[in-house]
Amino acid sequence: MTENQKTRIADMRGEGYGCIKIAQMLGLSENTVKSFCRRKKLARRTDAVPHMAVPVRDGQHFCLCCGVEVAQTLGRKEKKFCSDRCRNKWWNSHLDRVNHKAVYEFICPHCKKPFTAYGNAGRKYCSHTCYVADRFGGGADE
Repeated sequence: MTENQKTRIADMRGEGYGCIKIAQMLGLSENTVKSFCRRKKLARRTDAVPHMAVPVRDGQHFCLCCGVEVAQTLGRKEKKFCSDRCRNKWWNSHLDRVNHKAVYEFICPHCKKPFTAYGNAGRKYCSHTCYVADRFGGGADE
């Protein structure tokens, strides 16, 4: 790694870029960038490239759900919630922000109805009843 690359990493880290993005932009290995940042204690500036608007007052961070102060750990990813309960509650009430990338559409080979499945690209039947009927020629209770 050249001195120019080292200074670029430090600058980009200060601007809020993550290690993976820096590695892609500079043509370096992700692990090389991560190791360098860890050795030099180059933490990502969380206020430079905000992912979600986390309430911050006087250096204090507050839970997005309930507003309780959330203690932060230096060198770690910024905490946005005070507990799992608040995290689940907030995300369940903000479903429009959830990015469902793994939604697959199928047509059931037995009943010929279209259906969707989240996170299962290999699914074939819309229900267990259709699976049994198609595979074994009868219902589940026969």
